[in-house]
Amino acid sequence: MKVTILPGDGIGPEVCRQSAHVLAEVAAAFDIPLETEEHLVGGAAINATGSPFPPETEAACVSSNAVLLGAVGSPEFDHLPPQERPEIGLLKLRQALGGFANLRPAAAVPALIDSSPLRREIFEGTDMLIVRELLGGLYFGQPRGFADNDTEAFNTMRYSVAEVERVAHVAFQAARRRRKKLTSVDKANVLETSRLWRQTVTKVAGEYPDVALDHLFVDACAMHLVTDPTRFDVILTENLFGDILSDEAAVLTGSLGMLPSATIGGAVDLYEPIHGSAPEIAGKNVANPLGAIASAAMLFRYTAKNEEAAVAIEDAINWVLNKGHRTADIAEEGRMSISSTTEMGAMVAARAIEFANVKNAYHAV
Repeated sequence: MKVTILPGDGIGPEVCRQSAHVLAEVAAAFDIPLETEEHLVGGAAINATGSPFPPETEAACVSSNAVLLGAVGSPEFDHLPPQERPEIGLLKLRQALGGFANLRPAAAVPALIDSSPLRREIFEGTDMLIVRELLGGLYFGQPRGFADNDTEAFNTMRYSVAEVERVAHVAFQAARRRRKKLTSVDKANVLETSRLWRQTVTKVAGEYPDVALDHLFVDACAMHLVTDPTRFDVILTENLFGDILSDEAAVLTGSLGMLPSATIGGAVDLYEPIHGSAPEIAGKNVANPLGAIASAAMLFRYTAKNEEAAVAIEDAINWVLNKGHRTADIAEEGRMSISSTTEMGAMVAARAIEFANVKNAYHAV
């Protein structure tokens, strides 16, 4: 299994370092052949090469089985035109890999039940998967840009039936493996693209009679995420809505630093935490690496097709949290013992290896 590692900017290198360490340790423990190489993307790539997505990085990524990404973005590049900023490197990466379905799980973590601002009775037991379409909508629609006098700007939201169908199939198949309920989110009372979205998802639903489908407008969905989140199983939505709603879902775990993601459907899979580069805490060894580490678990699940390796990491994360270890973002007020980024990563790696050794001993018997 060849994995290209892109640390990126801000806290990206810090959390990616821990994720890559856990990935390598668990691969070795489960005897999964692994080859990794590291390349530049985003602001780090601009500083070194002048491009947010250099040809060398693209070549390495497209020849891999998977890409493990830290984070992209830095305020030092805010003066650049939008098409030259670090974030363009991320968009180009997504296009190059071809993944159109972004899977973002969000579940209430029992050990962190008091880290969320929501009341326990509202969100306890929440377990959802947000499936975000990743290659269409406003982020990629053309035309886009500024008018000649720079007093106007424009973006284009565009979707085809084929684009909606392919991501809908991914979501319905995921729902079949879960609780067999899918909520499609749109703005069909206002947007033509959303009306096409709703019509297409409804048609695809006919191929999955065992999955219950309902539709919600995006504003209603945003409300229910914080007032009745246990109602959701799989949420399917377009690019912009998925970006916003999945960040909102972080309130269920107490921090954006807890949430991983996987992008599948293309030639090469992409794994990354959903948080940004957080430049204000970069280099301080205080960032939460668990979202990045959980992304490595998803890599084992979807690319390596090794469920035991994925569970080893997820079990290790829960074990560390149950033991009371916290990074600053998920620490309860007044807590005296706070773990650093490297400490948290080391503890997860050690526990995952223990889990793997137990599994290997069981199989040997």
